[in-house]
Amino acid sequence: MWSARADAAETAVRQRHLRRVWLLPGTVLGRSTWPADLGGRLHRHWNYWWQAHLLDCLVDAQLRDPRPERLVRIDRFVRSVRLRNRGGWTNDYYDDIAWLGLALQRVRSAGGRPVDEPIRVILARLREGWTPDAGGGIWWRRGDAFKNAPANGPAAIMHARAGERERAAELFRWMSETLVDPDTGLVLDGLRTDTGELVRAIYTYCQGVYLGTCLELSETGAAERTVRAVAGHCAPGGVLRGQGGGDGGLFAGILARYLAQAALTLSGPAASAARELVLTSARACWSTSLRGPGGPVFGADWSRPAPSLAVVDSDPARGLSVQVGSWMLLEAAARLTEAA
Repeated sequence: MWSARADAAETAVRQRHLRRVWLLPGTVLGRSTWPADLGGRLHRHWNYWWQAHLLDCLVDAQLRDPRPERLVRIDRFVRSVRLRNRGGWTNDYYDDIAWLGLALQRVRSAGGRPVDEPIRVILARLREGWTPDAGGGIWWRRGDAFKNAPANGPAAIMHARAGERERAAELFRWMSETLVDPDTGLVLDGLRTDTGELVRAIYTYCQGVYLGTCLELSETGAAERTVRAVAGHCAPGGVLRGQGGGDGGLFAGILARYLAQAALTLSGPAASAARELVLTSARACWSTSLRGPGGPVFGADWSRPAPSLAVVDSDPARGLSVQVGSWMLLEAAARLTEAA
């Protein structure tokens, strides 16, 4: 059932959002909105990190149900990222490039084109981002004074998967000592090193990337604590909390990805809780979706019915991020049920 639903989400994203870049043959990226305006049709809106998660979902689907035509699409997608990014693999945001690096590492596992060069380039840039300021960690952005979980979490996971476990462990310790709230176990957003201000905003994807880091480094106690914190504070009624459109449309999906990994890696109550969070959220996501051109249209908040697209032209559900975040959740549910 969940595999079929993940397939439906993939089909919907493919039909509504995936298009050639500048009409060039052999290219494909995701349009930021649907229906696309002129800027969208020309891929003027360059949401680099949204594309990284779209690539990750294509890899999810390929690992779940290998198809030659999808592997061709993945290869074209990778080439198109570099083309649209003006011939390079990086930008000024360390979190963005870490997300692309994680997706590229998984492209290899799906049998895609060689991606050693971009992985090498991204890892080198991430190493440059680490400084001893405020006890360690990497910056959110080049030339900035902010260090946060969204940058350090995916960077730590990428370093760990590349065999650079010492650097990954350094990033894990910095997050644990600086950003984990001792009262709730939740991961705070970040630290402004110039003022010493601790930004205490709670985002679902901060919990996800910290949880992913714990799992890569076999930090079982910290992983179990994070699952409990998420269940207690980030999932009213057992459904992961939505955080709007735009970038927020991806946040809960990212958390769902690492909760599924936790359910398959941990044991006991934490594994059961992680599994239930993913499956309860997936049931809510599916049941509140609309039938649209090409397949389901998912809302930005899985606990509420998606609004009619015929009425609300600017609804977040028209954004690529919301649809990819929901697709990511359904792939997580499929992974769990197929492993059972």
